[in-house]
Amino acid sequence: PTSAQVSAVPQPESFCYTLDNDVLTTEQRQFYEDNGYLLIKKLVSDEDIERFRKEFVRICRKEVDPVGAMIMKDESLRSQYGQSEKVVNKVQDFQEDEELFRYCTLPEVLRYVECFTGPNIMAMHTMLINKLPDSDKQTFLHPMHQDLHYFPFRPAARIVCSWTAMERADQDNGCLVVQPGTHKEPLKPHGYPQREHKANKLFHGLLDEDEKSPRVHLVMEKGDTVFFHPLLIHGSGINKTSGFRK
Repeated sequence: PTSAQVSAVPQPESFCYTLDNDVLTTEQRQFYEDNGYLLIKKLVSDEDIERFRKEFVRICRKEVDPVGAMIMKDESLRSQYGQSEKVVNKVQDFQEDEELFRYCTLPEVLRYVECFTGPNIMAMHTMLINKLPDSDKQTFLHPMHQDLHYFPFRPAARIVCSWTAMERADQDNGCLVVQPGTHKEPLKPHGYPQREHKANKLFHGLLDEDEKSPRVHLVMEKGDTVFFHPLLIHGSGINKTSGFRK
């Protein structure tokens, strides 16, 4: 439980997706209602991000082995790079890693989360994504999808994702792409999208994607954090750089 300074009952006559609070402005609440996401600049400190980055590298090197965490790798790169961050695409379910789980307890993050969920907050899924440069054999493009596809609980309006850029994310290194307003649509069928030439068994995506739907590329600086609804259609492009987008 956090501050309990918000009403736990939605106000249907005005706002469906945010709760009454003293954090968001009316303009911010309306933007989230209309678009399904809200970007907050410089929310997480450089110091915290550096600590998370160091812990990620320790996991990649197998210096720590968090209980229950799933380490997703591109095995084709292991002979070239060994145990390093140049091989690991994602650390999933890191809730038993005390250092990384600190992210889920940061007061500055929870202050915003509470505006969407109410005071009884639960963290239910954790990921640190290290988008590798695309290779000939594997694409790290993340197809457009809705997070609610993975969640067995409701109501959707009381779920929110918190996504923080650990370095600048732009179209070159595969920033987040959103389709504003799609959080008002129902959950759509998902599966492994059919892509020519390159395999991608890492992610589910929409089976019937509307290519004409307007998209926004969320260019974010280190520490910027976006909060979004679990029905918002989103994904990320390929990493065309030689670096790693965390």
